[in-house]
Amino acid sequence: MSTKVTIQSTPNPNALKFVLDVPVKSEGNCTYTSADKCGANALAKAIFGLSKAIREVYFYGNYITITQNGSVGWNTIKRMIESTIVEKIKDHNPDFQAPKASPATSAAPDSASDLDKINAILDETVRPFLQRDGGDLEIVSYKNKNLQIFYQGACGGCPGARMGTLSAIQHILKERFDPEITVSMAD
Repeated sequence: MSTKVTIQSTPNPNALKFVLDVPVKSEGNCTYTSADKCGANALAKAIFGLSKAIREVYFYGNYITITQNGSVGWNTIKRMIESTIVEKIKDHNPDFQAPKASPATSAAPDSASDLDKINAILDETVRPFLQRDGGDLEIVSYKNKNLQIFYQGACGGCPGARMGTLSAIQHILKERFDPEITVSMAD
């Protein structure tokens, strides 16, 4: 029986969400920014191999979000991506281990509990919406009341991420965590 793939648009015009009827990542998520960073993930490597325009492949739950640089129209590559997913998914292990990200850092002695609180707030308020749109965010660092985040999947490069979403995240965290917190995007 063939895997079913549904292609969904995202708020980012340079990202599409490919939703499958099977899991692609059992736990957590994983972002790849080039074929040479895919390790043993043959599916991600194959997707990058389809076009030089592909700049990010994001795995979460039962979907893969592909972000491209805008140099080609989606009509040119989306069916190739879909075919590659259908062909390669039978050999894909959704339990694969993602490359280890560097943990968020903080100068505060209670940083672990602060990061746990921040993550809990984000899990409850922001992440469900980002994930619905084919993305997510990762905390990169937390120092001196400045939280740096990295947008994943469709959220990376999304026109609304820098202003609207970032501002909303800061507002929520000021209200629910610390009125002096600032939130910025990591480069």
